Amino acid sequence: MILNFSKYHGAGNDFILIDNRVGEIELSQLQIAFLCNRHLGIGADGLMMLNSSNKYDFEMRYFNSDGNESTMCGNGGRCITAYAYHLGIIGKTTSFNAIDGLHTSEIIKVNGRTKTIRLQMCKVKEIKQSDNYFIINTGSPHYVQFVENVEAMDIVTEGRKIRQDERFAPDGLNVNFVQINKDHLFVRTYERGVEDETLSCGTGVTAAALAYAFDKDTAKVTIETKGGTLSVSFEKQNKTYQNIFLEGEACFVFEGEIEISDPLIFNLAIE
Repeated sequence: MILNFSKYHGAGNDFILIDNRVGEIELSQLQIAFLCNRHLGIGADGLMMLNSSNKYDFEMRYFNSDGNESTMCGNGGRCITAYAYHLGIIGKTTSFNAIDGLHTSEIIKVNGRTKTIRLQMCKVKEIKQSDNYFIINTGSPHYVQFVENVEAMDIVTEGRKIRQDERFAPDGLNVNFVQINKDHLFVRTYERGVEDETLSCGTGVTAAALAYAFDKDTAKVTIETKGGTLSVSFEKQNKTYQNIFLEGEACFVFEGEIEISDPLIFNLAIE
């Protein structure tokens, strides 16, 4: 089977996007893992199917690079908005369904291959605070810890310890280390399913912004990641958050086609 695809990234968080509105494309876990493999396949942090929807403009179905279907991806939501715009499915605004429910999204600036996109995230009704960390579900579960020097940290080693901690079994969570600077946060994230640090994580920076605002009077936070700049705005009422918006660039990288063959070959190659 010949598979047509497009590649996008949001602040360095990169994705394979596939138009599956006809509904004929079914990929196995091994096939998705192979396509996301940076040495043997296309290479990406995740893969998204753009499916048809009876109620909304489209449906977003997201898979991590290990090939397993995952929870919401904020940067993915912005990238799939740009992809839908490229396909001519939507104009500058859209509403689409994802695993965590309805999302609205708006393209607020077009600059060639790059679109600045504002994505509405799910409401956050509960934040769990411990002595030195927060647990927040922003469509995906996140651990947020504030540190003095995030650049000096071994994110993979430290993040993996927390991600695999029995306290968070069986599914684990994403791990964010956050440094507070004068006018912005700097966030580094270890993502489950990728099992590595990614250049940015949309639901992760959203969780970091909400944790930062937990005891502060602020409604918008600017966030630097290794892949670029994002911003998160929100309304806070009694430690709950609504009208949460993630804003940043989504960039078209390239498009192409790849042959999908025997899944056993993928398995041997990945191992």
